[in-house]
Amino acid sequence: MTTSTPRATALRAAALLATAALALTACGSGDPSDGTGPAAATARIPTTDVVSGVKKDPAVAKLLPAGVRARGSLSLASSVGSPPSATYLPDGRTLAGQDIDFADAVGKVLGVRIKREVAGFEAILPALGSGKYDLGTGNFGVTDERRRTIDFVTYVNDGQGFAAREDSPLRKVTSLRQLCGLTVATGAGTTFETTLEENAHLCKEAGKQPYDVKTYAEQGALWISLQQGRSDVVMSTINGLRYAVKQQPGLRFLNEFKRLDVGFAFKKGTPLAPAVRAAVNRLKKDGTYDRILKKWGTGPSAIATSRISPPEVK
Repeated sequence: MTTSTPRATALRAAALLATAALALTACGSGDPSDGTGPAAATARIPTTDVVSGVKKDPAVAKLLPAGVRARGSLSLASSVGSPPSATYLPDGRTLAGQDIDFADAVGKVLGVRIKREVAGFEAILPALGSGKYDLGTGNFGVTDERRRTIDFVTYVNDGQGFAAREDSPLRKVTSLRQLCGLTVATGAGTTFETTLEENAHLCKEAGKQPYDVKTYAEQGALWISLQQGRSDVVMSTINGLRYAVKQQPGLRFLNEFKRLDVGFAFKKGTPLAPAVRAAVNRLKKDGTYDRILKKWGTGPSAIATSRISPPEVK
């Protein structure tokens, strides 16, 4: 695999997703000018402005560390892949998504500028630990394993689910044993990959062929593998799966498998968490929170209140 910048990776992913959405079977270059690039992939991306009217809350802003208030900004690493979390608009530069709106809205409540840098999903959490960024977004599920080294401030509840082709005999995955003998496509470095790896023993214990896990750094490549029959089922985020199958003929969402809180990620022991939590709860109070979820069609992911690193629900 060749190396590339995070933005180039995301653009290629968008192009591949557009190709899948058009039910093409051959991989194309996804050049933005040929109708199969980011413009085609993001044609249905909502652009309603639900953030610009958010006002600074002085009481919440006072919770920020003095140094952050003095510099007036927060450095944020954002993983960009596919909607509804984060993607590019047709211009190939402007970011859009639920993660983008929430981060921008939190910044407005806190009265600070969000200095966003696009980064690879797998690189963000280690970079937080090194102090390169103040916080990160990437639809990061809050797990007990991650909580050992990362702090989180929750803003939605998403989780793990499955999708397959229309002709698949799978209708609902209630146990990973149902995947034995199948090829499962999922994102590299995700909770899905971890779940599959930790439960690989189930097939052996059941006397069945193991499932084969194929990981992809690009979401578009993941969907192409399913469309072309190189994988039998996709395991990914509930919201991402629901959104993707609406755009692609011949695929269907199977079911939710496990719910997980999703949060802004921080270096362990961060003093920023109380302020960001208060900002998310302020957005819930003024209605911005619900407007963001409505814009992205993710209403069922609403949480009652933002929390700091809550335990994983088993």
